[in-house]
Amino acid sequence: MRVVVTGATGMIGRSLASALLARGEEVVALSRDAERGRHALDDRVQVHAWGNPVAEPPPSDALAGADAVVHLIGEPVAQRWTGEAKEAIRESRVASTRLLVQGLMSLSDDVRPAVLVSQSATGYYGPRGSESVDESAPAGSDFLAGVVVGWEREALAASAHGVRVVVTRTGVVLSREGGALAKMLPFFRLGIGGPVAGGRQYVPWVHLDDVVGAMAFCLGNHDATGPVNLTAPAPATNTELSKTLGRVLKRPAFLPVPALALKALYGEMAQIVVTGQRAVPARLEELGYHFRYPGLEPALRDVLDRPS
Repeated sequence: MRVVVTGATGMIGRSLASALLARGEEVVALSRDAERGRHALDDRVQVHAWGNPVAEPPPSDALAGADAVVHLIGEPVAQRWTGEAKEAIRESRVASTRLLVQGLMSLSDDVRPAVLVSQSATGYYGPRGSESVDESAPAGSDFLAGVVVGWEREALAASAHGVRVVVTRTGVVLSREGGALAKMLPFFRLGIGGPVAGGRQYVPWVHLDDVVGAMAFCLGNHDATGPVNLTAPAPATNTELSKTLGRVLKRPAFLPVPALALKALYGEMAQIVVTGQRAVPARLEELGYHFRYPGLEPALRDVLDRPS
């Protein structure tokens, strides 16, 4: 299988490219900076430049003849949401996906990839408290939910042209290489970590290996279509996550982080940290995906025991 990966130099993209290569697949990466991409990725990955994903379609020669595309481009959400940052978060997802689909549609049927796995997020559901939400739950009404709705709409448009589309609503990815856990670790290692904003909000966590494993699973499973929650089967509260991380690190984890402190630091973005979603992977389990790390403590121990 020949798989094109956008955002291949990011945390998920690098791991996915490595996993696909290990399976014997051919990997093509689309990167803003082709030279940087070649330095960041395995020599076996073919790298093509997609200079401006929010203004121009990807190069047709990179897409033509591929079997599948995995689309992972997106401006980091974990930043203060100024007006400029919000626009970048939205455009990097919505516009890049629209242009990618336009690129796919410009190809003739005989060379068009048959599958598009497009990254999405559990932010689709908005703040839901302790409600358990699967893929049938409606969208939220906050800023991030609106971004995800538009993001998915652009990806799903490819299905009208015979492309099988999967939108993977990914939760909080556990990895030392980036994401929320990487930001938490320095504080917890010093013994000054603890629950955030009371700790009752749910964290839809998932091990990076299961993100990669589930994406590869969706590439090859013809029954995988539409939204798929990419989260572990047992979401944890923020308190449970904090206590488990402290136990794994053998450090105290009881110093609370007030919601006001987060809001002072991040402004509106803090809302997604102090609310969260109790998202469950109903569709993945229906399809028969077997999680490598269904439990939080084994997942954290594996992440922290691995060499950097």
